[in-house]
Amino acid sequence: MHWIINFLIVLAAYTAMEFMAWFTHKYVMHGFLWHWHEDHHEPHDKFFERNDRFFLVYAIPSAICYIVGSMYPEYGFLFYVGVGISLYGLTYFLIHDVYIHRRFKWFKQLDSKYSRAILRAHGAHHSTQGKEDAESFGLLVIHPKFFKSARKRKQENKAQMSHQSD
Repeated sequence: MHWIINFLIVLAAYTAMEFMAWFTHKYVMHGFLWHWHEDHHEPHDKFFERNDRFFLVYAIPSAICYIVGSMYPEYGFLFYVGVGISLYGLTYFLIHDVYIHRRFKWFKQLDSKYSRAILRAHGAHHSTQGKEDAESFGLLVIHPKFFKSARKRKQENKAQMSHQSD
């Protein structure tokens, strides 16, 4: 029974991180720490960006949760909060840095409604280079309009391909 509670803590922390990522992206990265995030919105050929510092913004609290949760039994639940934060961080890295921005060539293009919607939402976010007027600050929760536009784009591509074969 204990493992169910621990699993639910991990799941709750993971889920809460989507909101934290959205909030941090909108109000911190596009706010007072824009100078860290700005180079992520500019074309460049560098592997590392100032934006990569935000890894620490999430890694440090996760590490603290691991340490405190391991050292003090009355705060043992914090260990599982740290696990949830870490798993979200891994997800963020794989989707944002590997899949969307192709910083590592580990995945081929995914082709699902959800993966196309993620690309469209992130593309919309990067359509402005300034810190103002951006949209779509989250990662996993996608506005329905990006599913519609992804579906419309796929239909247009199919129509174009069949037209070319005529």
